[in-house]
Amino acid sequence: KKRPLLDEVRALTGITTKQYEDDVAALGNLPPTHTPRATDFVCDGALPMDMVRVIEKLVAKGHAYAAEGHVLFRLPRHIYGPEHVTYVRNITDIDDKINKRAFERWTKKRPLLDEVRALTGITTKQYEDDVAALGNLPPTHAPRATDFVCDGTKPMDMVRVIEKLVAKGHAYAAEGHVLFHVPSMPNYGRLSRRTLDDMIAGARVEVAPYKKDPMDFVLWKPSDPATEPGWDSPWGFGRPGWHIECSAMSGALLGEQFDIHAGGIDLIFPHHENEIAQTCCAFGVDRMASVWMHNGFLQVEGQKMSKSVGNFFTIQDVLKDWPGEVVRLNMLKTHYRQPIDWTVRGLEESEGMLKRFASVSDMAQSMLDDRKVFSDPPLPPFGPSQPLIEKLSDDLNVSEAFAYLHAVFDQTKGSSTNAAKTDAMVTLIQDVEFLGIQVGGFLNRLAERNAAKMIHQGLEIRKVGSLVDARLAARAAKNFAESDRIRDELLAMGIQLMDGKDPVSGAPVTTWEVKR
Repeated sequence: KKRPLLDEVRALTGITTKQYEDDVAALGNLPPTHTPRATDFVCDGALPMDMVRVIEKLVAKGHAYAAEGHVLFRLPRHIYGPEHVTYVRNITDIDDKINKRAFERWTKKRPLLDEVRALTGITTKQYEDDVAALGNLPPTHAPRATDFVCDGTKPMDMVRVIEKLVAKGHAYAAEGHVLFHVPSMPNYGRLSRRTLDDMIAGARVEVAPYKKDPMDFVLWKPSDPATEPGWDSPWGFGRPGWHIECSAMSGALLGEQFDIHAGGIDLIFPHHENEIAQTCCAFGVDRMASVWMHNGFLQVEGQKMSKSVGNFFTIQDVLKDWPGEVVRLNMLKTHYRQPIDWTVRGLEESEGMLKRFASVSDMAQSMLDDRKVFSDPPLPPFGPSQPLIEKLSDDLNVSEAFAYLHAVFDQTKGSSTNAAKTDAMVTLIQDVEFLGIQVGGFLNRLAERNAAKMIHQGLEIRKVGSLVDARLAARAAKNFAESDRIRDELLAMGIQLMDGKDPVSGAPVTTWEVKR
């Protein structure tokens, strides 16, 4: 009570804010871990640097999450060249739920571990196809966790990491298990900023008689050869715990330390906290990653996505109704640290934005081609604009990036000079496509998509086109009653109209699509 309570609040948060700033460092001036390299580790889903290595964890369970981290992959590739960027997306292809599903379909014609890999191979392939449809670049490497359990040919594997922890007194064997002893690491909890008491109170801690401390977590556990996959190890036939794969695979593919580790905000504790403990204690380093980036949750119409609520869907489900370019744009509009509220209105707005951008794409492409052919001397390769790169380099500031893109779009029309309009068109298309959104030809692909839907639903394309033209004529004649009648007729046929203006001429235009 020596100062006002509000001052006490600010003093307290000032301490944690300073710690946050120390942990994330200066995003625009991140020193590479391995000169001349910097590394990036994305677990489960911007910055100027010398070399970036990215690793993403995918749990192969039949669902997928496409993260904004793929823009983080594109950014340093542009700045330093693709040859200086390594992106590793590791696949968690073994856990207890996967094991159970594999056993249920196991015919015993092959080893159970092969059944596990066959099962997860299906979902992994589906994931790869889905994110490719969203415009994500493929990773440099896509290793599977089952390949890094116990393999002496690899630079590092899970068994060797566990052996290091046991040898250094940070882990112990008990009843076929190996557990990490949390009290052996004095600064455990630094990432999540929780004390051990807070973590015990807030976590679902497994109570087991072989644990020395309630917070100790499993590195290795025994497997029943009759019903569970496993590997021979110094502690018997068994399989790894959840957290150890990340330490082993990042150690093998990125080295003992790297620059950026990213993932969902729900993974901060215990998953990322335990990764730090394993890596720091096994390799004798003071940190696992220099910067941690965590993305927000995905919500649907304001509610958390959940099968029990009935609002759960996959990328495949979304792509049935929306083009991949629209889905990607809709995701990128939200900053990675904020929750994405997935709404139909948001998708409609994203599609409208993309249509506006695409309306100048053909003209821009023609101008680009002319510049490449007729420029003397030849112009250097085209790429994203410097303002866009600067905004993305500020912690992937997509809100500023899209505000900039809208401003560039405005320069393609209005009172700008022809030269300014030309430059704006080219800049807009190159910037949008740098984000992984193929805007060139989008309107044609959208028309083909609508045509395919119409054929599937037995609608006549020629009849729809005639009605749309008739409605445009009625509007031009100010016969709004007839215009509304035609609109209602088309709506009854399952056709949704969108009125607008040509961005170049300003003439009224009407586009249409099969109603979703």
